[in-house]
Amino acid sequence: MKKVLVFVAALTAAVCSVNAQVDFAYEAGTDIVSSYIWRGQYNGGLSLQPEGLVGFDALDEAIQFRAGVWANIGASDWQFKPDKGDGRGYTMFMPEVDFIASFAFYGASVGFNEYYYCDDGSTHTSEIWFGYNFDHFFDVGLYINWYTTVAGNDFVLDRFDNERRAWSSYLELGYDYTWEEQGITLGGQIGMSPWASDLYGNEKFAVTNISLKLNKEFEFDALTLDLYAQGTINPDGITTQNAFIGAAGEDKLYNQKLNAVLGIGIWF
Repeated sequence: MKKVLVFVAALTAAVCSVNAQVDFAYEAGTDIVSSYIWRGQYNGGLSLQPEGLVGFDALDEAIQFRAGVWANIGASDWQFKPDKGDGRGYTMFMPEVDFIASFAFYGASVGFNEYYYCDDGSTHTSEIWFGYNFDHFFDVGLYINWYTTVAGNDFVLDRFDNERRAWSSYLELGYDYTWEEQGITLGGQIGMSPWASDLYGNEKFAVTNISLKLNKEFEFDALTLDLYAQGTINPDGITTQNAFIGAAGEDKLYNQKLNAVLGIGIWF
């Protein structure tokens, strides 16, 4: 992890030392989604997902740096237990808070994500990722990203039932096509876990996410409004019983393989 941060710092210093226009950049806003779906997995129902990033752009946005915080605050993240005279009442708030940083250089990107889960055990996972966006040089909305968990709660059992680090990884291929005049983007993704991972729920190589997303953007003076709909399917171990689980309660829904999301984004 230190090597990644040193590499990013060195590139940042190099950019700031050249006679190029370096502009401060920020991204701030929130999504409101009907379901929290992460890489093909159902992680919760109605949620607020605020994000704040700061950084810089240089060389006409060919070089970019961003760092900040993303969070998921779900309707089910609040747990209340009334005090019935036994002194055991409590209120528990269990959101997810992620710390993120990324550096992009002419289409190539490197980044770090720290996922912190405010559950009973306050668990976390740390992830590094690398990617390339072909749109920069080839004017095509194709991109590829590789993510690997390097620290935190990410283990599998070996044949002696001993825990070992899983190095859970995720390969994502995506394509976005945009109708500029209409402000509409249609995007597709396919994601796969290359080896056994409890994080993604597979015992060997598996395609764990196929998704399609339609987005409509409205631009105003002070903000941008995004409306979108997304459908996802997790082909790994799908059956007629777990393809879609209707009105089954929050616990059972985590095993659901077919999901849909309606969302609205407000960005400044």
